[in-house]
Amino acid sequence: MSIKVCIGGELLDEADATVSVFDRGFLYGDSVFEVMRTYGGRPYAEAAHLDRLRVSAEKIYIPVEVDDAVIEDEVRQTLEAAGNDESYVRVVITRGSGPLSYDPTTARDPLRVVIVTPLSLPPREIYEDGVAVVCVRQPRPTEGGRAAGTKASNYLANLLAAHQARQQGGYEAILLGAHGAVLEGASSNVFVVNDGQVRTPRLESGILAGITRATVLEAAAEEGVRCIETALFPRDLYDAEEVFITSSIREVVPVVRVDERPIGAGVPGPVSRRLHAAFRRRVAASLGLDGPMG
Repeated sequence: MSIKVCIGGELLDEADATVSVFDRGFLYGDSVFEVMRTYGGRPYAEAAHLDRLRVSAEKIYIPVEVDDAVIEDEVRQTLEAAGNDESYVRVVITRGSGPLSYDPTTARDPLRVVIVTPLSLPPREIYEDGVAVVCVRQPRPTEGGRAAGTKASNYLANLLAAHQARQQGGYEAILLGAHGAVLEGASSNVFVVNDGQVRTPRLESGILAGITRATVLEAAAEEGVRCIETALFPRDLYDAEEVFITSSIREVVPVVRVDERPIGAGVPGPVSRRLHAAFRRRVAASLGLDGPMG
């Protein structure tokens, strides 16, 4: 197993992969990114991730100077060079380098980076036992306005929220908006279940349009599980029969405690388990995989 990096089309070993200190991604978090995981050695929903990468870049005026086929080829080459059984893939596009200025128009040569590392999966216990989450109010740079929903690299607010949640014994932070509405996790989307019906915040609230979120909604429709996109508040989480979070690496994780309050019976519920299984079937079908996935 190994780590490989592709910078501007050049394949590099981990020790040789460097970026200028004048790159705006380093100086200001002025970049966008996507994270994928492989199944059977192939990245899941690659086209959807690259579409979202391009949308994020457009929102904050970072030019993407190559088409998706180039990035796909760089991802493939980096995966092949790494040679891992399964991999974590991060694709980053920065605005490039320039003078020490807040003016983004002074940047030149947007930088394209693909990072491939061995996939490290969460412990099985989080799926068997569920996790605790903590609601946190932490304003973010991308909250409101043009940048809403952008997967930008300036994750300081998310990191601080995650740290606060960990200090309070939580596995994940659930971010609250200006008026107390539930938005999303620091690195996930959030869902609640009542009477067999699933609810999740609207994209219009400024949350990230999660790729796993979208797949879960599609899987739910196939399973005949009704899903509603609507405003949620902490009380909706406290009163839910089930809560779960989703992300590309973790897939579907049941939540059994919110702010120290037990959810339902305090154990993973049947709907989250059912949707996780349906999600995995959908992934397998889309990649033409047979048998169980790791």
